[in-house]
Amino acid sequence: MKWYQMKEQAAGTKRLMVSLFIYKLFGKKVVQLIALCVSFFAFCFSKQIRAFTKKNLSVIFEYTHNEKAKPTFFNQYKNTANYALSLVDRMESFLRKFDVQKIDFDDEPLKNVLIEKMSASKGMIFICSHIGNIEVLRICVSNPKISVNPHIDIFLSEEQCKIFNSFLKKIETKTNLTTYPVQNIGIDTAIELKDKIENGDVAFIAGDRLSPGSSVVTFCADFLNKKVNFPAGSFKLAQLMECDIYFISALKEKNDRYKIYISPFVPDDRLSKSENLHKMQTDYIAFLEKLVNIAPLQFYHFYDLFE
Repeated sequence: MKWYQMKEQAAGTKRLMVSLFIYKLFGKKVVQLIALCVSFFAFCFSKQIRAFTKKNLSVIFEYTHNEKAKPTFFNQYKNTANYALSLVDRMESFLRKFDVQKIDFDDEPLKNVLIEKMSASKGMIFICSHIGNIEVLRICVSNPKISVNPHIDIFLSEEQCKIFNSFLKKIETKTNLTTYPVQNIGIDTAIELKDKIENGDVAFIAGDRLSPGSSVVTFCADFLNKKVNFPAGSFKLAQLMECDIYFISALKEKNDRYKIYISPFVPDDRLSKSENLHKMQTDYIAFLEKLVNIAPLQFYHFYDLFE
């Protein structure tokens, strides 16, 4: 089963709005406690979630030998609970309430390079993943206290998480943001995006999930010693932009802190265009494997990735 074939398991818009009310009235800790309770019942009563978390952790543990990834019942639930808590952070990020002082960078010199490039209106593409919390990363890039607040373009699926994404749109404060449905990417989209990046835009696109509109446009790679299909379109689009490309992720640490990991893609001038595209895909897979080893319980793929 592909991720886009799964039915969304959300609490419903009204209950989400109640969560927002509780957040404003009692604070984040109370909402986090509610999220932990909800995730526990979802985990207990969803055979699908238990099966996929167990399989995914088994693959990760076999590859990394990381004790944190042992597919125990507790770790399976913790993986689910971490995702629920990340949704609370997403809500807080969209409200512009997340404390950016709780965001660190694994590579401070590279962070400074990015800020300098954004200050010079040099556009770039971030190829992200569903390991960690991409929304915290987006808010970090668009926060004037950290960067120069460039216009942001995000490619996402319209078909999945409709309820939660609709809720986020309702609560989001005014921001410099444009979203594009991945199902409708075409020549016109690529031309528009190229113009925007040339004017200093920063684009986010996931490189680890197939979209329902292009599930046949894939490349197969060895990921965690398993054959996995990845979306080729994300990397082709990035290459077409002829701009700086970075692999990036925000992993949660203790006390609600996050650390941002960045890896620049460096094309090889000796290689052809197609060979550099393959290099980009290979480098991205290596980046994902590094992230999985650091935070195996933030691997948010609750479906059969390793078919």
